[in-house]
Amino acid sequence: MIASNWFFWALGAAAFAALTAIFAKIGIEGVDSDLATLIRTAVILVVLAAFVCAVGKWRDPRTLSARTWVFLVLSGLATGASWVCYFRALKLGNASQVAPIDKLSLVLVAIFAFAFLDERPSLREWLGIAMVGAGVVVLALKR
Repeated sequence: MIASNWFFWALGAAAFAALTAIFAKIGIEGVDSDLATLIRTAVILVVLAAFVCAVGKWRDPRTLSARTWVFLVLSGLATGASWVCYFRALKLGNASQVAPIDKLSLVLVAIFAFAFLDERPSLREWLGIAMVGAGVVVLALKR
């Protein structure tokens, strides 16, 4: 079933991330990037809260383990820092430049997953990851 296929959801994430860059670049014209990030975050909070309730997945957060809380809070802090950096980069640069550099996260995820999650990408996967890294370097070089 397509709804349980990780690849389908990953493609959706990529498409919405691309739209995020375009909409954000247009939306931050004449607005401080930090304020724009706050507004975006508030929208996300409202939409996700409505979604979780609508699909019947609300659960009392007090029932979550301390470990879950620690890592979700750390993830939230990392996401917030990423968004602040991303919006500031969009304010200063072109979306077509910022978004590809932001995708260096793919290389970093692979390295961090190798180091901390004991994931072992195949040689073919490492080659693809290296190609993404090389692409980021090419895009980052001045003309």
